[in-house]
Amino acid sequence: MISQFFVLSQRGDNIVFRDYRGDVQKGSAEIFFRKVKFWKEDGEEEAPPVFNVDGVNYFHVKVVGLLFVATTRANVSPSLVLELLQRIARVIKDYLGVLNEDSFRKNFVLVYELLDEVIDFGYVQSTSTEVLKSYVFNEPIVVEAARLPTLGPAGIFMQGTKRMPGTAVTKSVVANEPGGRKREEIFVDIIEKISVTFSSSGYILTSEIDGTIQMKSYLSGNPEIRLALNEDLSIGRGGRSIYDYSGSSGSGAVILDDCNFHESVHLDSFDIDRTLSLVPPDGEFPVMNYRMTQEFKPPFRINTLIEEAGALKAEVILKIRAEFPSSINANSIQVQMPLPKYTARVSFELEPGAVGQVTDFKESNKRLEWALKKAMVLLNALMLLHPKFSVVGGSEHTLHAKLTFSQESHGNITKEAGPVSMTFTIPMYNASRLQHGYSKNSAVRVPGTYRVRVRVPVWRYAYAYRVRQKRVRYVWLIRVRHGYAMGTAWVKYLQIAKKSKTYNPYRWVRYVTQANSYVARI
Repeated sequence: MISQFFVLSQRGDNIVFRDYRGDVQKGSAEIFFRKVKFWKEDGEEEAPPVFNVDGVNYFHVKVVGLLFVATTRANVSPSLVLELLQRIARVIKDYLGVLNEDSFRKNFVLVYELLDEVIDFGYVQSTSTEVLKSYVFNEPIVVEAARLPTLGPAGIFMQGTKRMPGTAVTKSVVANEPGGRKREEIFVDIIEKISVTFSSSGYILTSEIDGTIQMKSYLSGNPEIRLALNEDLSIGRGGRSIYDYSGSSGSGAVILDDCNFHESVHLDSFDIDRTLSLVPPDGEFPVMNYRMTQEFKPPFRINTLIEEAGALKAEVILKIRAEFPSSINANSIQVQMPLPKYTARVSFELEPGAVGQVTDFKESNKRLEWALKKAMVLLNALMLLHPKFSVVGGSEHTLHAKLTFSQESHGNITKEAGPVSMTFTIPMYNASRLQHGYSKNSAVRVPGTYRVRVRVPVWRYAYAYRVRQKRVRYVWLIRVRHGYAMGTAWVKYLQIAKKSKTYNPYRWVRYVTQANSYVARI
């Protein structure tokens, strides 16, 4: 059972607070924030998601800079409470559209009404947006999200159409568009989180992909949807192992170790043609979660070398190689490496012509940090003006770091440094080889209009238009010459049951690959 729920800003301001049982002191929010801000136990920099202070259990998750916190004196399953906090954040986002302090303050009556319906006297009642619509009567006050740039040059080929902004999904599933109308559209995100461990010699020791297909529907009337996946998909390894990284035809099936589906998904034809049928509920929900340990080609290779340069000096050489196609952009690349505890000073040397790279030495925890903010960008609007920002995919990035020690090293430096960890985000990239290039004959023949959320070089072709042939309208998600068509093979088509001949909702499909635990040993 939950005693209290509250939401704190990054400054510790109490935005929302609800006390359900009255068995925890009122100042718990202040106690929690001070404990989290000045956490220095067991050598950790950040507080764990669950900890205990004076007999009170604190559970928290961080969502877009806001801290969602629950307290209780009871012995409750941590995974249950953390999942509850994530679901509460998702429900509030479904109603408000965007999670920030402004949206909370302008809709505090609605937020408190939601909290009273989700939890009653500390016990969870429902976290379904579809169910809560019958009990929540306050209308949300729409708050516009921060203006972000569009998703790149793909919009060049969509003249006369509205390009997909980065904040396109940050709107309420309850509120209508200005003028009382509700835009008919549906969003599908295929998100994969990669876990890879490299040995000191560069070989892959462990590799795993945790993926999910997220859907957010703004369709009125809840029409039936058919989602077709890759026909080569199989579930269960059966003792097989696949080492082919090419992703070409004939390379074998993509094998998932296990998967699970949302309760609204019907699997009548899944074993036959890998098609999912469902009536999507309101709000954002996971259609499918899957896990894969089949061998795959990692997007980055990390090589590390440490050499002693005297009694009080050493040199570190970090090399990162992008293994994905040159048409893909990687964002938010961050490399970290713990250094020996007696490291006093670090000087950095980047390769000639390096742009958009930031290095730093965190003396408090003896850690080297290397950020590549503009790495792996082949072509975008910025590069058209400044060619020096171009770093072709497949190239290497090298960092030289010279270490100065406060005392003479006694032992092997490599045992006192590392491992190297890396975080990144790669839009429109699929590490599980569930997408590949589509030719003209591989068009997705589903009635409707698609908008492709993708960045592609200008000499490749990205279309979002209709072609009439006899009585059937064919739609191409994307067609590419001499390269990869990212975002077409995993979700082969997204079909929506028509309510009328003029009913033609928008469909958006996006692929995102992120680093979960990307580590290289030294």
